[in-house]
Amino acid sequence: MRRTARLLTGTALAVAAVGLAAPAPAYAGEAAATGGLEVYPSSVVPGEPARVTTSACGEGGSAAGDASAVGAGAFPLAPGPDEGESVGRFEVPPSAQPGTYEIVATCGGSGLRVTGDLVVTLTSAREQVYPKGSVKTGVGGALGPDPVQTAAGVAALAVAAAGGTWLLHRRARGDGI
Repeated sequence: MRRTARLLTGTALAVAAVGLAAPAPAYAGEAAATGGLEVYPSSVVPGEPARVTTSACGEGGSAAGDASAVGAGAFPLAPGPDEGESVGRFEVPPSAQPGTYEIVATCGGSGLRVTGDLVVTLTSAREQVYPKGSVKTGVGGALGPDPVQTAAGVAALAVAAAGGTWLLHRRARGDGI
C-alpha cells in the first residue's frame, strides 16, 4: 500500500513539474517581449505629459502606442534622435486615478508588442514630503528629551535586578522563600 502511494505521489509531482516547466504558447501577432517600453517619467501626476521610448521596433521603426489603460488613448511613436529608437508622447488626463497602468506599443512592421508601466500619483516627486525629526512612540530612548524619566527607568531596572539576584541567592542557600 505504501509503495503504491509513493509511486502515485512521485508520478503526480513529476507531471506537475513538467507542466510548470513547459513554455507558454505564443499567440499570433503578439511577441513575448515585455518590459521593452521605457516610460519617462515613470511616476506622473494627472495632467502631466509622459514620454515613451523603445528600441524593439528596429531602425527607422514606427509604432502605435496605446495608453487607454490610463485614459489617454492612442498615440504615435516615430523614429527618435538615437539610432534604432522610437519615441512617442501622451498626456495623462486630469481625471486619472492613482495606480500603476500598462502602456503598450505595437511595432508597425513586425507587429511586435512591447509594454511598460506608468505610475500615477497624487503628488509629484518634486513635491513629496519627507519626514523630519524623531518618531513619537512613547517615553523615548536613553537620550530622550526627559532625563528625569530616563533616570527613573534605569533606577527601576536596577532595583528589579538587585531584588531578583537577592531572591535567587536566598533560594540557593535554602533560607526558605
